[in-house]
Amino acid sequence: MTHGSTPTLAQLSGATEVTPELRRRLTDCWIAVTNAGGAAGFPFPPVRVDDVAPVTDGLVDRLHPQHCRLLTAGFDGVLAGWVVLNRDPFRLVGHWGTVNHLQTHPDFRGRGVGSALMRELRRIARDELGLEQLRLAARGGEGLEGFYSRLGWREVGRWPGALRLAPGDTRDEVLMLLDPL
Repeated sequence: MTHGSTPTLAQLSGATEVTPELRRRLTDCWIAVTNAGGAAGFPFPPVRVDDVAPVTDGLVDRLHPQHCRLLTAGFDGVLAGWVVLNRDPFRLVGHWGTVNHLQTHPDFRGRGVGSALMRELRRIARDELGLEQLRLAARGGEGLEGFYSRLGWREVGRWPGALRLAPGDTRDEVLMLLDPL
């Protein structure tokens, strides 16, 4: 299968925009990423549809134009990856957003999908939501700090040993910030 060189990006801000087919594709991508060892929200592979579909449904049901956006990337109609941008509804922290679940399907790794999603997410946060900064938490020991730093993010802290993936495999949770947007 050949794919174009640049992924096509789409933004969704309401549950009605997500078709049943897209829900299935989001779930399938999440399963593939997790079972390939990706740090995208399910730390204990293997996972199955019964594990992931309800979480996907909950995420889709929370989509809202002002508070939660889903950004997808694809090649020729095939879902290659996705990410979620959340804005807290409380005014005290309404100027920043949180990035969750960035993932690239293993079949599309190394094609710039994650970078394209994060660049577009930054633009949406700044230009459409008026956010001033973004934050995320990444699993240490995966090389994610380098990926995010190449996109302008900086490490602002760690929770040492916060994540226990298995006996003898305890990782830091790395706190990262993108500021200014």
